[in-house]
Amino acid sequence: MKLNKAFAAAIVMLAGTSLLTAPSFAASAPMGGTIAYALPSQTQLNWFLPINNAADDSVYNQQFNDQLYKPLLWINNDYSINWKSSVADRITYNRQGTVYHVFLNPKWRWSNGQPVTSKDLMFTWNVIKAASNPKAPTPWPFVGAGTGDIPTGVKSVVPNGNYEVTITLDKPANQQWFIYNGIIQMTPMPAAAWDKYSNMTQEIKYLGDNATNPMFDSVVDGPFMVKSGTPSQDWVLVPNPKYAGHKSTVSKIVFDFEASNTAELAALKTNEVNVGYLDPSQLGSKGSLTSMGDAVTPVYSFGIFWTEMNMWPGSPVKGIFDQLYVRQALQMSLDNQGISQDIYKGFAVPIDGPVPTVPHTQFVDSSLASHNPYPFNLMAAKKLLMDHGWKMVGGVMTKGKQKLDMKMIYVSGTTSATDTAELMQQDWGQIGVKVSLVPTPFSEFITETSTKNNYKWQLAVGSGWDYNGPGFYPTGGQLFASTAPSGTGFSDLHEDALIQATHMPYPTMAETMQHFFAYEDYTARILPFLWGQNVATLYVTAPTVHNVIPYLDGATNLPQMQYWTVSQ
Repeated sequence: MKLNKAFAAAIVMLAGTSLLTAPSFAASAPMGGTIAYALPSQTQLNWFLPINNAADDSVYNQQFNDQLYKPLLWINNDYSINWKSSVADRITYNRQGTVYHVFLNPKWRWSNGQPVTSKDLMFTWNVIKAASNPKAPTPWPFVGAGTGDIPTGVKSVVPNGNYEVTITLDKPANQQWFIYNGIIQMTPMPAAAWDKYSNMTQEIKYLGDNATNPMFDSVVDGPFMVKSGTPSQDWVLVPNPKYAGHKSTVSKIVFDFEASNTAELAALKTNEVNVGYLDPSQLGSKGSLTSMGDAVTPVYSFGIFWTEMNMWPGSPVKGIFDQLYVRQALQMSLDNQGISQDIYKGFAVPIDGPVPTVPHTQFVDSSLASHNPYPFNLMAAKKLLMDHGWKMVGGVMTKGKQKLDMKMIYVSGTTSATDTAELMQQDWGQIGVKVSLVPTPFSEFITETSTKNNYKWQLAVGSGWDYNGPGFYPTGGQLFASTAPSGTGFSDLHEDALIQATHMPYPTMAETMQHFFAYEDYTARILPFLWGQNVATLYVTAPTVHNVIPYLDGATNLPQMQYWTVSQ
C-alpha cells in the first residue's frame, strides 16, 4: 500500500507479519503513557491526506494517515475484510460484476460530531476523478489513477440516501479485484470541512497545497488526532475522543524521526523509543536490548522488492533493457540467496516473481514457489550476453556504441542497504556490467524513480510494493501493465492481456486462480523488474508496550495503533 513506491519504502524497512488472527483486547488496559514509534532512518512524513499523490505515496505516510482517517475497507492479515474497522458495513454486487452497492456503517462520526455519510464518499470520488487527470495541478496526479478501473472504467457513482452509494462500471470486472483495487481507494474525506470550491481543479489545488501540513487535518474520523508535526523531529498523535471504534488508552503516540540506525538503536537503549527496529547489521546488539526485556520479532509483509530498470521512452538505456536476455543476465547475476543469508542473517526470503512466498497466501503459484526461473549463475549470465553479440572491452560489455555502464541509485542510511548495493555491483562487474553507486535519501529516491522524464539513473534499488494500496488484489496492473501508474516504462502486450484476464469475473474460483497463475508465471519470467528479497523488519518493542505485534496487521503493513497500550 502501497509502495508504494509503490507504496515505496526502503528495502530493509518494510514490515509485515504472518499472523492471521489477533487476540482479543483486554478491557482493563491501563490509561495513559506515551508510545514513541521510530520511523526508518531519514524517513520524513510529508503527506497528510487520506488519498495520495504519486510522489509522496509511502507506507509511513499511510500508517500515519490511517490513524486519522478510517479506510473504507480495512484488510486483515489473511486478506479478508475487517468490517469492524471499515467505514463500509457491507458491499453487494451483481453476478456480472458491473454494479456494486456500498453501504456505510452509520456508527462512524467525524471529530466535530457529524456523521460520516455518502456525501463524504461522493466528495472523495469527485476529488479522485479530478486528481487523476494527467493535467491536474501539482502535486497531483492521484497515485491510484489507472488501478482497479479508477476512475476511467467507472460509468457512474451515485448516492442512495445517507449511507449507500451505487457504483456502476463500464464493463464487467472480477468482483474481488474491483473491491480490493478499486472501491478500497475511496476513503471518505470530511466534505463539510474540505469541500470549498465548486470548481474541482481549484478544489484539488486547495487540497494539494495543504496536503503537507499535518495541522490541516482538524476534522478526522479515526482513532487519533494530530497534536503537532515538525519535520526531521517528530509527529505527535493524541486520541480522538469522538472516535466511534475502540478508543486508545495511551496519552499520545509519537512518530520519531531518526537520523540514522545508530541514533535509533541508542534511543531504544535509553527508552526514548519504545517501538522501533533493529537493522540486520546491528544484530550483535540484540542482547543489549533483550537483557532490558525488549522483544525482537521478525515480521514479513505481503510485498515484493526489486531493482528498477529505467525503461521510460527517451531513456538512453531503454533499448538495452527492452531486451529480455539483458534482463535475464542481470537477474541471474543477483545472488539473492547470498544476500539474504550473509547480509540479512537469514531474515529475508528471496523473491522469484510478483507474489511473495512469505507470508503464504492463496496467490502463491506452487510451481514458482519450488522453482526459481533464474537461479544465480554468473557464467551462464555472461555467456547469455556474449551469445547475443556483446564483447568485453576494458572490463565492460560492449556492443557497437552501447556499453553496459550503468548508474544505480540506492536508498542510503542503512549498512545493510549499502552492503546489498555493493554486492550487486561486485557480481555484475564479473559479467562485464559496470555499475556506479549513488546513495540517495529515501524521499529523493522516490521522487527520482517516480519522475518519468528523469534519465539520471539507469538502475534503482531500495523500494518495493506492499499489496496494501492502491492495489490490494495482487494482479499487478498498477505495476507491470504498459500503462501502470507505478511502473518504470516496461511494456509487453502479452503481459497486458494476462493482467486484463485476471480482472474479469469467472464462474468458479478454480478458473479465477487459473488465470491468476498464468499471469504470475509469465510475469516472473518476463522480468519487468529484477526480483530481490522480502526482508523481515526486526521489530523491537519495550516490555512496557503491549499489543503491537498482534495488531500490526503486518501482511498489509498497516497497524491498528488504537489497540497499542502502555503499562506504567
